[in-house]
Amino acid sequence: MPRGGKKGHKGRGKQFSNPEEIDRQMKAQRELEANAGVEKESASESEEESSSDDESESKKRSGVEGLIEIENPNRVSQKSKKVAELDVNAPRELSRREREEIEKQKSKERYMKLHLEGKTEQARADLARLAIIKKQREEAAKKRDELRKDKEAEEAKGKH
Repeated sequence: MPRGGKKGHKGRGKQFSNPEEIDRQMKAQRELEANAGVEKESASESEEESSSDDESESKKRSGVEGLIEIENPNRVSQKSKKVAELDVNAPRELSRREREEIEKQKSKERYMKLHLEGKTEQARADLARLAIIKKQREEAAKKRDELRKDKEAEEAKGKH
């Protein structure tokens, strides 16, 4: 008894395969079986040791899995590399974060170099500020010297 608007699966439209496609699938299946049989015969003649490995693999696969060869294109098989094949000195491609970090460091170094040379706006502003402060300090030092000299002169007059 269907509830509120939901319909069951039984009333759906049926899809029928056309006979040509069925024939094509049957031929492909026969060819695969024939090719697999030829390969098994040649493999068993050349290598008897590997047949025991094949038998253990076929025992592991149960049901239809053992009969049908399934290739998943999305599955990435892990291929182990030999130590001799590994190239340690090959340039390794950096991740996006690593590249950005290196670029950031290089730009910071470039900026500091220009800053020390006085070519950046901030460096110019800093140098101008320092020049103003230097002038103010020199003027203050001159005033202090003059005041000290005046005091010494007054003290010298007062003692005489």
